[in-house]
Amino acid sequence: MAVPPTGQAPWRVVELADVCDRSIEEALNAAAGDGWRFESVHFVTQPGNRRPMMAFLFFTRDAPPQGV
Repeated sequence: MAVPPTGQAPWRVVELADVCDRSIEEALNAAAGDGWRFESVHFVTQPGNRRPMMAFLFFTRDAPPQGV
């Protein structure tokens, strides 16, 4: 993905403290409804615990048109 010449990368990061299927689904649907494209999810776990305590969802979208 090319970075727009304005230097502003079109990224959005959503932090979820409540990591469950419903909260992830709501965040994905909300961002997709706003025109964002899902890229990846990163989970944060504590040592010795496999259950994630946080999640970060990464989204991108095309750069907005120049002059808008």
